[in-house]
Amino acid sequence: MNEPSWRLIREECRPGPVTMALEEVAAETAAAGGPATVRVYRWPDVLSLGYGQDPETIDWGFCEREGIGVTRRQTGGGAIYHDRTGDISYGIVAPADAVEGSLLDVYHAFCEPILDSLADVGVDAGFVDEERDGVHDPTCYLRALHPAHDVVGPDGRKLSGNAQHRSGDAVVQHGSVSYSLRPERHVGCFTESLDADAFRERVGAIDECVDVPRERVVSAVESSLADWADAEAGAWRDDELERARELAAEKYGDETWTRDGPRA
Repeated sequence: MNEPSWRLIREECRPGPVTMALEEVAAETAAAGGPATVRVYRWPDVLSLGYGQDPETIDWGFCEREGIGVTRRQTGGGAIYHDRTGDISYGIVAPADAVEGSLLDVYHAFCEPILDSLADVGVDAGFVDEERDGVHDPTCYLRALHPAHDVVGPDGRKLSGNAQHRSGDAVVQHGSVSYSLRPERHVGCFTESLDADAFRERVGAIDECVDVPRERVVSAVESSLADWADAEAGAWRDDELERARELAAEKYGDETWTRDGPRA
């Protein structure tokens, strides 16, 4: 196994299409022999659709009225509403030849720093013990829970979802951690009527477990990722940012990709 050099990209907020484009760019960089990347990022109120998401499950009018941007991920699963302040997202991008083990092994290895950061701020979290049936398939946080990649808090409600895919010669894992919840906005993004109280029964948040500022949690996630990867604080190169802007315009921000996805 080759050991790459790692960089940490500290929390930043960019438009949804650019956010996802940078992930693809990081994979290209890692596959080409550049640094591997661990990153923390926030979204400007965006609904990220799963790779194969049916666009008819989305209430596009609601998203437009509420100022919720929409993009589509490279990973599967249902759609996730990322609140500007309530969501903390992370990404790990490594060259494929630096990653060993089964899919489950990699999931758990890459989630180690996330679980460590939650413990650091006083949240007792871990992978769900056993599979649980889904409540609403189009909504990622209400899908079936799986011990491979779903993290629950001390009361058994979901705190974090994680997804993984291979992009060329790189492995990409990203995840979303709920710091706080706005269930009405989350469930409003879907055409099928959903109960916000039912959402609360399934999904929890860090601020319901501990009284810790969001900035403290972000710092814990950044530190844990950096320690786990032995990463140095870094930044996107100019050519990476330019490539990401191109991808955002041609793909992640284009309606053909967003509204129709890979089936188009």
